[in-house]
This record gives sequence, structure tokens and C-alpha cells, in this order.
Amino acid sequence: QVQLVESGGGLAQAGGSLRLSCAASGLTFSRSSMGWFRQAPGKAREFVASINWSDGRTYSGDSVKGRFTISRDNAKNTVYLQMNSLIPEDTAIYYCAASTAVVFTGRYNYWGQGTQVTVSS
Repeated sequence: QVQLVESGGGLAQAGGSLRLSCAASGLTFSRSSMGWFRQAPGKAREFVASINWSDGRTYSGDSVKGRFTISRDNAKNTVYLQMNSLIPEDTAIYYCAASTAVVFTGRYNYWGQGTQVTVSS
């Protein structure tokens, strides 16, 4: 059974930082592409960042470029999202996702339960 468990969310002030973690189990993490998404109240889910399993290449959404960084530790089966220069618009539930496809197409087949991030002005 695949499990993705996010942690590290909470309350931060604008300009501050948080680091989210997503611990994965039940899959071959080193061969899984990982992503972070977020959803604010009343808004559609938004892509935040992803990291390929094959070459470690990373991608970020336009709204977080230069502020958020995704990374992974295959030895710990964990993916991270370092969030710097936080703004109130970053307030959302953040979800971790995994794709076990050999060729990553941007589609994810496993999702975590989410962790709340709230940024105060």
C-alpha cells in the first residue's frame, strides 16, 4: 500500500520560510517522480514543483519560481519543498504526489492527504 505523508506545514509570517517534507512508502521511491501541488480555498489545484526520478530535473510553477525549491533524498524516501520569501498568496493546503511511470508524463497516481500552510501578512 502506497503512502505519502506530508509534514512541516504551519503558520509563517510573510517573508519567512517553511520546509515541507513528504515521506513515501510502499513504492520504489528512487524510480518515482515526485511533485508538490497546492489548493487554496475556492481555487483550483495548482502545480507547485516536480522532480524527475530519472535525471533529477526539477520544474516549478510560475508563481513560486525563485522562491520554492524541490529536492529529494532517495536514501530517506523523502521529497522536500523549501519555501522561502513566503507571501499570503501561498496560503493553501499543500499536497505531495508520486508518479511511478517509467516515463514521466506529468500525471501522478498517488497523492498524500495534504498539509496546511498559512502565511500571515
